[in-house]
Amino acid sequence: MRTRLLPLLIVLMAAMLLALGFPLAVITAGVEQQKVVVDRIDDAARFAALAQFVTARPDAGTATKSPEEDERRATLGVELARYYDLYGIRAGVYYRDRTPMCAAPAGLPVPQKGEGAQAFSEALAGRRSHDPHQIWPWDEDGRIPVASPVIRDGDVVAVVVTDSPTGPMRSRILRGWLVIAAGECAAMLVAVAAAFRLTGWVLRPVRVLDTASHDIATGRMKARVAATAGPPELRRLARSFNEMADHVEDVLEQQRAFVADASHQLRNPLSALLLRIELLALELPDGNEEIAAVRTEGKRLARVLDDLLDLALAEHTAADLQLTDIAALAAERVDSWRPLADDKGVRLTYEGHNAVTGWADPVALSSALDAVVDNALKFTPPDEPVAVAVAADGERVTITVTDRGPGLTDDELARIGDRFWRSGRHQNVSGSGLGLSITRALLAAGGADIAFAPHPPHGLKVTVTVPRTAP
Repeated sequence: MRTRLLPLLIVLMAAMLLALGFPLAVITAGVEQQKVVVDRIDDAARFAALAQFVTARPDAGTATKSPEEDERRATLGVELARYYDLYGIRAGVYYRDRTPMCAAPAGLPVPQKGEGAQAFSEALAGRRSHDPHQIWPWDEDGRIPVASPVIRDGDVVAVVVTDSPTGPMRSRILRGWLVIAAGECAAMLVAVAAAFRLTGWVLRPVRVLDTASHDIATGRMKARVAATAGPPELRRLARSFNEMADHVEDVLEQQRAFVADASHQLRNPLSALLLRIELLALELPDGNEEIAAVRTEGKRLARVLDDLLDLALAEHTAADLQLTDIAALAAERVDSWRPLADDKGVRLTYEGHNAVTGWADPVALSSALDAVVDNALKFTPPDEPVAVAVAADGERVTITVTDRGPGLTDDELARIGDRFWRSGRHQNVSGSGLGLSITRALLAAGGADIAFAPHPPHGLKVTVTVPRTAP
């Protein structure tokens, strides 16, 4: 769940940071350019204040000139030249007819097109030039023209024009963007770390609930959840889960106790009933079919009660897990069943390794193997083989029992192991239909499992799997 939730949170946080970062970057560029424009306006206003006292044109006759006029013009020229040398900003003062009063560098023409020409025209009309378009760090040829009118006696007599390079300004904008990008990256890392902590805090109770549910599903009914972490809703869910698990455990315990008590209590009257049947049989002629049928049904009922009691005990008793030599245990059970197999004419063999260890309850595993081998011998005709094999398969040990009996259909394989279920083709074979259910309960208590599959061309393959590592 974390792998699905984390990308969603990270994408949302990245989108939010980008939505904040782009406007901030644009604002940063605008602020830097506005500083430059304001500074150029102040410079142009200072030059306009110097130029408003220069009244004579440089090409006018000597009669109209004065030493004071020449000094003012020379001062203006010196200021423009120093300004250009110091800052690299081109500047000039031009009469209304676009002839230069002073310019630095010398011969700087009046802008004829673009924003410079527009600024000059606006200054001639007595207005400050409009703000130039935004310069971005990649605009290597971008410049900022600013024009200011020179006013004397209420009239515009000249125009001051500055044409600024943007290299330093673009560098400052780029540095500001780098700082913003670094801040965005740092914020993203903090957001990702917070997302990890948040998802861990939210999902930890879910993982604990999942683990506890799996434990209960596999037979560990004592599994519970500590409702001490996570959001309040999940803590309430954990408490509700514990209450549900307690209730389910109580119900199952009552069910097991009822089955065990009923099986145990019915055995005494059944034994008495069977004894009375035997006494009654002594008074009847030998070979009476009705009394033989009653004996058979009574014995079958006794087996059912015994199996019910065994099933209740198997589901109730905790497994005593030990490091066990599975191969030796399986070979021992094969040797124990071989006399019965020989008596039926079935070839019972053991195959596989001599020593394979795994974690199991030896008593429970022995009982489970007895039930499986008994079932295989019961349905295998004479002169056919029943093979028991043990092999290591990674972290598991597999015990495979194969026979050459009639086998089961796919529908029957889906139901095998259900309590009291028996195939319709095998109703005449003795049994209660609880043997494989008891086997499954014994194996599940120790973390093992059992699976059934066809054994071509005919027969059944039963695979018991036992863990090799300690639980």
